[in-house]
Amino acid sequence: MSVPSSLAVILALQTTAPLASTEAPAPAAEAVQAQEAPAEPVAAEGASGPEDVVVTARRRAERAQSVPIALSVLGSEQIARTGTFTIQQVSQQAPTLQYTSSNPRNTALNIRGLGVSFGLANDGLEQGVGFYVDQVYNSRPAASAFDLLDIERVEILRGPQGTLFGKNTTAGAVNITTKSPSFTPEGEFEASVGTQKFGQIKAAVSGPISETLAFRVAAGKTTRDGFVRSTLTGRNVNDLDNFATRAQLLWQPNDDVRVRLIADYNLSDADCCTQVYAGYGETLRSPGRQFPALAAALGYRPPSLDPYDRLADADGELKARSEIGGISAIADIDLGGATLTSVSAYRWWDWQPANDRDYTALDILPQSANPVQQDQLSQEIRLASNGQNRLDYTLGLYAYYQELRGQNVTEWGSDAAFWLLGTQTANGTAIPRNLLDGYITTSEALSTIQSYAAFAQVTWHITDTLRLTPGLRYTYEHKTADYEAVVSGGLQTDDPALQAAKLSIFRPQAYDVRFNDDALTGDINLSWQARPNLLAYASYARGFKSGGINLAGLPFNATNNPALDRAIVSPEKSQSYELGIKSQWFGRKLTANFALFRTDVDDFQANVVDTGPGALRGYLANIDSVRSQGAELDLVLAPISGFSGYFRTAFTDADYESFENAPCPLELIASGTTVCDLSGKQLPGTSRWAFSYGAEYRRPTGLNGDAYVGIEGQSRTGYFADASDSKYLRIDGYTTVNLRVGFAADAGWEVFGLVRNLFDKDYMTLLTPQSGNSGMFSGVPGDPRTAQVTARYRF
Repeated sequence: MSVPSSLAVILALQTTAPLASTEAPAPAAEAVQAQEAPAEPVAAEGASGPEDVVVTARRRAERAQSVPIALSVLGSEQIARTGTFTIQQVSQQAPTLQYTSSNPRNTALNIRGLGVSFGLANDGLEQGVGFYVDQVYNSRPAASAFDLLDIERVEILRGPQGTLFGKNTTAGAVNITTKSPSFTPEGEFEASVGTQKFGQIKAAVSGPISETLAFRVAAGKTTRDGFVRSTLTGRNVNDLDNFATRAQLLWQPNDDVRVRLIADYNLSDADCCTQVYAGYGETLRSPGRQFPALAAALGYRPPSLDPYDRLADADGELKARSEIGGISAIADIDLGGATLTSVSAYRWWDWQPANDRDYTALDILPQSANPVQQDQLSQEIRLASNGQNRLDYTLGLYAYYQELRGQNVTEWGSDAAFWLLGTQTANGTAIPRNLLDGYITTSEALSTIQSYAAFAQVTWHITDTLRLTPGLRYTYEHKTADYEAVVSGGLQTDDPALQAAKLSIFRPQAYDVRFNDDALTGDINLSWQARPNLLAYASYARGFKSGGINLAGLPFNATNNPALDRAIVSPEKSQSYELGIKSQWFGRKLTANFALFRTDVDDFQANVVDTGPGALRGYLANIDSVRSQGAELDLVLAPISGFSGYFRTAFTDADYESFENAPCPLELIASGTTVCDLSGKQLPGTSRWAFSYGAEYRRPTGLNGDAYVGIEGQSRTGYFADASDSKYLRIDGYTTVNLRVGFAADAGWEVFGLVRNLFDKDYMTLLTPQSGNSGMFSGVPGDPRTAQVTARYRF
């Protein structure tokens, strides 16, 4: 199905119902503004403690404490005061959310240990954590790697959200709402400067064009030198060079109709992304085929054996240019007893990288690039009851189309044959040093997704305090893919042994895939409002993520040929159970929320690294079963005027229940790829314990404003950075602390200083095995201590 024909389907759906927003537990005239509910606290009548936070986690405006699901919320004030401008920084304030990224394409979001398995990206895999901006699903994880701009709130929904949120929310969802146009003139300007040549400018302005039409325009620019220094060029790499803009129109001809048009564009154009030498671990290969001997034979020594010197010597081109943008229409029509909502969107993403994949000055893999272009169209229609009735409902239809085009160019260099193959073949034929010099593989992939769904959720108010909420969703998906890879170059030879040696690095392969998946999923939630400030709930959910397609080449089988049976991975199915309590105490000066959860996943879709002798590639595989279970505690304290604090902790026991055909860790690899049993081992990317905590004290001064000091911290226990659970690829636990001091004037201006990683803690965010099983591994260190000063003015 082509993009134009898919657009025709979506437009046809749209003509059956006008555009609209979500229902709200408010009078009908207010229902159309549910999705524009303020992110910041709203005072509750009679409240003596902290104010309420309004969220739209269930596609309607509700108090966060009244929503019977586990969630975390960052409002616009908290985002601004803490200097937060990335999802990675959001994750530091939400312990169940784990964000990792070696570049925009290789970005992963996990909630409760589930979402996307660590490893190299594969475009045929969809993430299990739904990423939504203004109700629009963003398919590619790169969408979460851009700067946050003009944000109203960020909601992190923990656990499956499939009934209302739709595609691929088997682990949870990140739900972002941007600031809407206002009929009251307002604006904001912010500028920051800091160490490492950090600079950031953000501006937003909004106001009326007429009595029925308002606008909002926002833009931002962030630059910073990288923390890794190239010993070959003397330049700092892995820098920041980001730009974002968004323009909106809001048409509100009367109290019953609200139409919001949004167009956005984001660019990240960095000299990125290399890694540093992180260490060597002894393997079972012969001593002559391990890193110390190989490096010595080629006269190579890493620029530093200490990764926290942040020195790199990759000699290939570095580029990470990522662009994303789109246009959407969100419209609400109040029909009296119900609100009709339509969300129409087109989005695109373009990724243009260049990498030296061996991350060294050796000429092993001087070029490895995987450009990707993606287009997506989506249409959602919802009908939701207004107010609160004995029976509330939300009904909906959803359609989605994606087309993704990927290209790959990988080139091996003059050191590749010796490093990857050795000096002779199995039959004793001498391997020339230049056998792989200029050996190139080029590939093209084209994949499409058509997805259609119908869903319904009903809330039955059994009594004034007891509610039962069941939901069902039927999903049908059709996926196609065509993949072809060819090889060329290298030493031309007629020797069968040398030809076989070249092909052992990468073989030509081609395949096309067509398949359909469908599933009926749902959830049921029972909640009891025992007291006005005490809510208890229990829930059960069944989740589904359709099958994936390997779009990065296939691993080799026992006969050294591409394993065509691994072109498709099976659908992922999950069952989730959760018990929770939400409460407020001592005149609402203490908010305490607690949740117990367990999720069992069959045919978990994992991104596995092929540790064979050739290029480092990720491929998809099904893990028989995994389990994530644990407990979460959120505390918010506001005992006296001017002081507030929070403490959040998560214990997550996420393990492979059955993974008998797993890739082996580095320390157990002798030669080639072997199979190990990792059943019972810890899932990668997941800390058993994670903590976020912070406090702020504000005090009025005689200068017509408030002075304040704030501190935020995060702590995580160790976790594995690779699906094989190698002891060499385990990232140690760490703690980082941020400190800020500032002054906020009553006149609307504010200035503050912020120090990130106050104690200059050294820690790693990513570890990667090098091609060829030499035992060497590289990594990405976390940012060292930085400081900045920010000035902001609002009117």
